[in-house]
Amino acid sequence: MKLSIARNVAVVIVLSPAIKLAKNRGFMSAVQVQPKLIIHGGAGSSLKGKGGADAVRQSLYAVIEEVYGALLQGASAAAAAVLGCRLLENDSRFNAGTGSVLQSDGQIRMSAALMDGDLQRFSGVINTARVKNPIDLAQFLQESSDRVLSDQGAAELLRELHIPAYDPLTDLRLQEWIQERTGNFDKTMAGVVAEKELTAGRGTIGVVALDRQGKLAAGTSTGGKGFERIGRVSDSAMPAGNYATADAAISCTGIGEDIIDECLAARIVVRVTDGLSLPEAFERSFVESLKNGRDLGAIGLDASGAIAWGKTSEVLLAAYHNGTDMGDTLEMENGMQVGFC
Repeated sequence: MKLSIARNVAVVIVLSPAIKLAKNRGFMSAVQVQPKLIIHGGAGSSLKGKGGADAVRQSLYAVIEEVYGALLQGASAAAAAVLGCRLLENDSRFNAGTGSVLQSDGQIRMSAALMDGDLQRFSGVINTARVKNPIDLAQFLQESSDRVLSDQGAAELLRELHIPAYDPLTDLRLQEWIQERTGNFDKTMAGVVAEKELTAGRGTIGVVALDRQGKLAAGTSTGGKGFERIGRVSDSAMPAGNYATADAAISCTGIGEDIIDECLAARIVVRVTDGLSLPEAFERSFVESLKNGRDLGAIGLDASGAIAWGKTSEVLLAAYHNGTDMGDTLEMENGMQVGFC
């Protein structure tokens, strides 16, 4: 298989040692940087038809515009990640929040995580149900001593916070489940995009942000892969699929088991911390993932403002704002691709 590396801009800004030292010592608050943002709505098989790609692009760009506007107004990276995830969870086109896929027993169980790179603090919920925005629970848990809750713990937290019960089921997802039930769930997973004219698998949503203070955060949310065994845990609420430090932040999408086996998000971040540029870390990680037969994708930012993305799947539904313009990855060629700007 031919490996293709897509480079939009061949210049990667590297923080000088003095700036890195100042950042590590907490002196960056007075230094205003240009915010950066990248989001994704999943990865998988091809979108059918130009109209399908345009519909997804419209949804992604609407989120980019709102979240980037918040960053320009001074929102923190963590707040921007939560806002972006919430907006994507509210869009029934994507497999997170409203429009989540059903598990084999016909129930919806969702997972979400938030990691604040400045604090290097991870929080999340696993297999939560009857909530509109799972990312809100992950945000609340940032300030808790118990920062990752499973299904029963998340349900108790919902009651404590007096969050009203919400049914994220949509007719399209229900019909998808009924159709697969007749075939005894032979399909490996549900479609990422909940529209009849679109097909894609491996559904997740994610947001990675760099704020004006130079701080990073990543948020990821998913309804799972669909039709899975009850209790299956995705990568989205693990550091394997969502990870951030002061150096870099990553959100992953694809087959959760493949992402976990590669420990993809944390691997990319560690490589940046160890001295690789973000594009180099992506390239090395995705070459390895392809060699290992993985089906996945990822988006990321580093502290210098470099933006990167990669995939081994056919399609990566991602869009970004580089401080000047918006762009997306919807028309990337098939096969392994890594891009950056």
